[in-house]
Amino acid sequence: MQNQATLNARRNAPALRNSMNDAERRLWSRLRSEQLGVKFRRQHPLGSYVADFACLGPKLIVELDGSQHADQVDYDQRRDAFFQSQGFAVLRLPSNAPFIHLDSVVQAIVNRLA
Repeated sequence: MQNQATLNARRNAPALRNSMNDAERRLWSRLRSEQLGVKFRRQHPLGSYVADFACLGPKLIVELDGSQHADQVDYDQRRDAFFQSQGFAVLRLPSNAPFIHLDSVVQAIVNRLA
């Protein structure tokens, strides 16, 4: 049986997909449709969390962190620990990275997939 936090994550994921910020949309334009040879999902629920981008095959989570993450370090550490307990590697990037050097961001993701 699923707990309430897991159900909430599943309920919230579609709304999060519909309200992605500009950085997420910019990165998604390069991850969607298996452009990197693997399928990514955006705003994908895993347990009681919703990952920004999840690749279920090679088990990689990509998170774009805005300034609010400076105030939630403990939460992010618990979240990363959960993802890692499920076999996922976590790649955290600053939310401005897709605007400054999108190609480098994509290359970092490709490197983690290898």
